Amino acid sequence: MFNGAPHRVMDFHHHTPGNLRAMVQLKLRNLLSGTQTETKVASTEDLEEADVITSRASFLYSDADGYHFMNSESYEQFTLSTEAVGESVYYLQDQMDVDLTLFNGDPIGLNLPQTVVLTIADTEPEMKGATASNSPKPAKTDTGLALTVPPFVKIGDRIVVNTENGTYLKRAE
Repeated sequence: MFNGAPHRVMDFHHHTPGNLRAMVQLKLRNLLSGTQTETKVASTEDLEEADVITSRASFLYSDADGYHFMNSESYEQFTLSTEAVGESVYYLQDQMDVDLTLFNGDPIGLNLPQTVVLTIADTEPEMKGATASNSPKPAKTDTGLALTVPPFVKIGDRIVVNTENGTYLKRAE
């Protein structure tokens, strides 16, 4: 907890300048708003641990209210706003298991699996005889994600995509 809101420590550096007291420089990300801040605290200062838990959930559906998930153990349903889901919307699929981040029982974010399988909805056709060129081409998946793929990928192909950076990894089996 920092300034009354839960934060994730993105980076820290313990620093002892000359004969001064030791301090810790922190790079924090606010889990509610997503803003990033940097601050210095004394190395003897205690920070309160936020009441943040991670719960396994399945994606059910989306509507005007937001994105709906169901806890896999308690069958309790949660709704995340479009802002809270953010770029993850391009990777969500029906019945997909995700890790929901809850703060005081309310969902504030989600963590996706490292890779997902998506279907190519639109891309340029492969050029015949262009074997020497291995230049990637633009493509769009069925979820709306725009990415670059190798020239041999066609419409309807299923591909494995890295959810951290949205890049093509390989064709799905």
